[in-house]
Amino acid sequence: MSYTEWKDKTREFKRIDVRGIQGNFFSGLKRQAIQIPAGSGLEVIQSFEPIPLYEVMSDLGFEYYTEQTADTEYHAYFYRKEIKNADKDIPMRPAALTNMPLIDEGLGKVAVEFWDLTWNDEKRHLPYEIRLLLSLTNAVGAGRMRQATRELVKAYIHGLESAALDDVFELLAWNHGIGYFSSEIAPSTLFAAYKTIKNMEKQGKERSEICETLKEKFGEKNPDVKVM
Repeated sequence: MSYTEWKDKTREFKRIDVRGIQGNFFSGLKRQAIQIPAGSGLEVIQSFEPIPLYEVMSDLGFEYYTEQTADTEYHAYFYRKEIKNADKDIPMRPAALTNMPLIDEGLGKVAVEFWDLTWNDEKRHLPYEIRLLLSLTNAVGAGRMRQATRELVKAYIHGLESAALDDVFELLAWNHGIGYFSSEIAPSTLFAAYKTIKNMEKQGKERSEICETLKEKFGEKNPDVKVM
C-alpha cells in the first residue's frame, strides 16, 4: 500500500512525542507498536528524522511516511499493514543519538544522518558484521569497552561465527600486548560476553539460546553496556 491509501487514517493514530526523551526509548515504543492491530498505526514526533525506527517498525509489518513540518520537527506515520513477529530482533539501537538534540537540535539531525550513512547506506562495501568488528576494535583502542561489548553482541546476533571472534581477541592480544590484555580486556564486560558465547557453544547450546542469553546479560539491562 502507498501512503495515499491510508493517509486519511492518520488522524486516528496514537501520537507519541519523543522529543527530548533521553536514552533508549526504542524498546518501549516497540512494545506499544506490537499492540497496534493491522489497519491502524502510530504517529511519532521527533526533532530529527527517526531513521533508526524504520527497520524496527518494518519488521513488525508497518509501512511509514515521514514529513518535516519545521527545521527540527518530524512527524513519522507508521501504518500496520500486517502482523509480523519481528524475528530479526537486533538489540541496542543507537540510543545515544537522542542526547545530541540536547546540545543542539541541528546536531541531532546531523548525527542521525551520519549514523544512517555509516551503517545503512548501500554504497558500503564491507559486510555489516565486519564493520561491527572494526568498530569493536576501534572502541577497544579508545578504551570504550561499553561500545565494544555492544558491537560484539550485535555481530554475533547478526550471524557472525565465534571463530571470527577468536581471531579478533588474538589480534587484540597481539596489538595491545599480553599485559594490557590481561589487566584491561580480560576482566571487561566485552570479554565476559565472548566467554559466554564460547562456553555455551561448548555445552552444545543452540545459537538462538545463546543470542537470548546475550541480550539478557549484556543488553540494556546491564549498567556496563547500557547507554543513557
